[in-house]
Amino acid sequence: MLKRPYTSFIIPAKDEEKSVGILYEETIRVVSKIKKPYEIIFIDDGSKDKTFENLKKIKNKDKDVKLIKLRGNWGKSVALQSGLDLASGEIIVTMDADLQDNPNDLPKFLKKIDQGFDLVSGWKKKRHDPPTKVVASRIFNKAVSILSKIKLHDINCGFKVFKKDVAKNMNLYGELYRFIPVIAASQNYKVGEVEVKHRPRKYGRSKFGWTRTIRGFLDLLTIIFLTGYLRRPGHFFGTLGLLSFASGFVIGLYITYLRLTTGSIQNRHPLLFLGMLLMIVGIQLITTGLLGEMLTNFNQKKAVLNCIEEKLL
Repeated sequence: MLKRPYTSFIIPAKDEEKSVGILYEETIRVVSKIKKPYEIIFIDDGSKDKTFENLKKIKNKDKDVKLIKLRGNWGKSVALQSGLDLASGEIIVTMDADLQDNPNDLPKFLKKIDQGFDLVSGWKKKRHDPPTKVVASRIFNKAVSILSKIKLHDINCGFKVFKKDVAKNMNLYGELYRFIPVIAASQNYKVGEVEVKHRPRKYGRSKFGWTRTIRGFLDLLTIIFLTGYLRRPGHFFGTLGLLSFASGFVIGLYITYLRLTTGSIQNRHPLLFLGMLLMIVGIQLITTGLLGEMLTNFNQKKAVLNCIEEKLL
């Protein structure tokens, strides 16, 4: 009878043919010291080099390695979600495949989990990345920390350890993988962080780009809405709608007062149109909120994106 794994490693990889073998060996050395059953799930996210071929060689010599090949490049969120859906361990570990995360830091994460935390995120206090990437990342992390009120230094670190219960409540897409700690905290899980040793990239090229940063800020707005109003969209749209309608209504009362007291609206036609527009927009927002409440109540199941080309279990 096969033992159920205690730890599930989820490692997305794209064009990391020279790194995946080294990362596997490093990970094996660490888990051998923990002496508990494990599984390592590699997800090939549309690599164009020999990443998948090298991963198959690893799979063939280690029955505890599982391999998912996505049908093209779907992005890190979909890759991680594919791994999360397959993982069966009590503890989930996510790492990047570029060797910048050091598996030797794993015991520090597990110690934090034993202290009662549900999710522990890495903190790359000293980073070995290009200055543009470091600056953009720090600005992004600070913005997320302020807007989400989650006091972490490095929300975007790929090295994370969390309990299976946290993983069950994840539905990652777009750039939402960056906000896993925010999603977990919004569900009242206890979130913490540990300092990790960040290593310089040895092989391949960074996937960083300013377009990712822009998409990340757009998804930040999404995650704030989802974590704050996912189960009560009527409160969000209804509040905006009431404010808009009330503003338009006040303008309407003012125009009516002018008409009754002076016999004309005294060239206030633009103001009249603004009041009418605000009331119409208010009604539309309130209606949108009501429709959102209906969808929330009737559509609780998350959609499954069919993007997996091959599984080797």
